[in-house]
Amino acid sequence: MKLLWFHLMPYTELPDDFREKNAGVWVDIDSSLFDPERAHFMYNDFMDELEFAAKCGFDAVCVNEHHANGYGLMPSPNLIASSLARNTRDTKICVMGNSLALYNPPTRVAEEMAMIDCISGGRLIAGFPVGTPMDTCFAYGQNPSMLRDRYYEAHDLVKRAWTDRSVFAFNGRYNKFRYVNIWPYPVQKPHPPIWIPGGGSVETWQWCAEMNYVYCYLSYFGYKIGLDTMSGFWKEMDRLGKERNPYRAGFLQFVGVAESREEAMRLYKEPAEYFYGRCLHLDPRFVQPPGYTTEATIRARVEGQVATAAKKATVRSKTATNMKDIVDQGYVVIGSPDEVAEQLRHAATELNVGHLMMLCQYGNMSKELTAYNTRMFAEKVMPQLSGMFDDQWQDDWWPKPMPLEGRAVPDAYLGGEVTGAAEAAE
Repeated sequence: MKLLWFHLMPYTELPDDFREKNAGVWVDIDSSLFDPERAHFMYNDFMDELEFAAKCGFDAVCVNEHHANGYGLMPSPNLIASSLARNTRDTKICVMGNSLALYNPPTRVAEEMAMIDCISGGRLIAGFPVGTPMDTCFAYGQNPSMLRDRYYEAHDLVKRAWTDRSVFAFNGRYNKFRYVNIWPYPVQKPHPPIWIPGGGSVETWQWCAEMNYVYCYLSYFGYKIGLDTMSGFWKEMDRLGKERNPYRAGFLQFVGVAESREEAMRLYKEPAEYFYGRCLHLDPRFVQPPGYTTEATIRARVEGQVATAAKKATVRSKTATNMKDIVDQGYVVIGSPDEVAEQLRHAATELNVGHLMMLCQYGNMSKELTAYNTRMFAEKVMPQLSGMFDDQWQDDWWPKPMPLEGRAVPDAYLGGEVTGAAEAAE
């Protein structure tokens, strides 16, 4: 079992009446609500939290990409990942991910991710989401009917750029290059492991099987609701003749750990209600543009994660925004260390997932509470889960870094004046 620490980087100061006065948290969210000076402190707290999770012993730390979004302040996860690559030693860096169809040219992804892999000594996990309709079609103006074709072509270009050490030409429908010759190349050979975040598209399941990639379901609503999607994924793997290796899959789960269930309910009530009441307030106008959802997915009656969230947002009674309902419906796993470990062990077994991504910070959770939640999980929950699946399965989708003793170690900043600098300049 691999346990990863995920950060959405939510804006933590949305007003109390946000849900009542705003149509949604994405695309056309009121820009006057954003205070750059307050965001200065948020970003630095978030980066401290990611580095703290690495020090606590999580197998990886995860960042992702969103645009015009009040619950995801990372338009460029690569910026955060490059800092993490420099300031951590052995923890893997999971960029979950870069929305390939949005990059012009996509070779920018190949270059930046290769750079992160070099800085980190080969610790990068490369996530390639197709992207939500809000990010891709509305915030970045992509044609939804062409999005998936753009994505596949960009993927092919990035992967070849990583693996073909010759200077080559690329003549695609959307990308045409006389010279493709990225510098740098990634440390990992043939390339960093590729994980695909998805919301339930049949084509994404099939493509992950064909390409031998990890499928990751980034769930807002917990493992109870996520079971339908993951069951569909594994049925498709069975149909395609793929083994049920749990390391083929990843799943995201909100968690809150304390000394007792009662204390956990008290501590995590405000941040959980903030996230589900404000951060997950989605406008249904933006979730299903014509052409975005494929015919096969529609026929299979698989509803995407974002569409599910938007439906819940339009009918208040269907949205769990109070703590009791949030916990009862499994959105957030809450309790003492033993209770949380038991629930996550059950979830990992039922979902057959070997990569569990933990959201230990959500909503307006303070830096202090985030550190407490992270430390409690690392010290008292992680030891109960870390050995799952390892006696039966091998994780072939995990980074293979350079030997630790052969990697650079960041030096402490020395400061002080450089004697003779003026004379040398002359």
